Amino acid sequence: MNIFSPKRLIKASVIVIAVILTSCATSKEIVYFQDEPISKNNEITVNSELIYKPNDLIFISVGGDKDAVAPFNLPAISYSTSSVAVNGDLKMPTYLIDANGNIEYPVLGTLKIAGLTRTQATDYLKNKLIDYIKDPIVNIRLINFTITVLGEVENPGTFTVEDEKISLTQALGMAGDLTIYGKRNNVFLIREQDGKKRFTKFDLTSINVVNSPNYYLQQDDVIYVEPNKSRVRSASYNQNNGVIISAVGTLATIIAIFIAK
Repeated sequence: MNIFSPKRLIKASVIVIAVILTSCATSKEIVYFQDEPISKNNEITVNSELIYKPNDLIFISVGGDKDAVAPFNLPAISYSTSSVAVNGDLKMPTYLIDANGNIEYPVLGTLKIAGLTRTQATDYLKNKLIDYIKDPIVNIRLINFTITVLGEVENPGTFTVEDEKISLTQALGMAGDLTIYGKRNNVFLIREQDGKKRFTKFDLTSINVVNSPNYYLQQDDVIYVEPNKSRVRSASYNQNNGVIISAVGTLATIIAIFIAK
C-alpha cells in the first residue's frame, strides 16, 4: 500500500490546515486587564466633580485692581514649571501640582491644591489673597485634562479635553466609536483615586448607562473596550495566514509531484 498516494496526501493536507486554523488565540492572549476582578475594595467611588491631583497642570489668573493683582499673575513668558501656548508663540504660565499636592505661588508660597475641587481651590486662593486684594477674582483652569480610549474603537489614543468635562459617550465618539468587534456590554473604566487604581464597567446596550454615577469622566481616566470572540478568533487567523499559505503551497507541490509520477 502506497502511504504517499494522492488521496492520502490530500487528506493529510486537509488535517494539517484544519489544525492550523483551529489553533486560535485565546482571550487570555488578547484581552487587557483580566486579572483584577471588580470588587467593593477596588470599585470607583462616586465623584462627579473634577478633583485636582499630583501632576495636574493648572492655569491661575487673578483679577481685580491692576496694580494689586500684578504680583500674583506670572508674566506670559516666565520661568514657571511649565507653560501652555496661547495665540501662537505666546506662553501662558501654568503650575504643576507636585507629588505632595502643592504648587509654589508668587507671594503666597506653598499652596496645597491636590484633593480640592475647582470651587474649593478657588475659595481657598481667594481667602489667601483677601489680605492683599479687595474682592479678588480667581480663575483656575486644568490644562492637561486627558482621557485614554483603548481596545475595539476606530481610533484608540489619548485625547485632550479642553472644557474639563466629558461623558463616556463623548469619549467614545472622540475615538471614532466602537468597531463591530467591540463588546457593547463590557466597557471597562480605570480611574486613580486616593493613589489607587479603581475599576468599573459599563453596559452600552442599556439606556441606563447615561444615569451611571461615573458617566462623566475624570482627568486621566482610561476606557477599554473588550474585543468579542470573533475578533479574538480573527486575530489568530491573521497571525496564521502566512503559515497556512506556505503549508498549502508545499502540500500542493508534493501532491502534484506524486500525481505526475
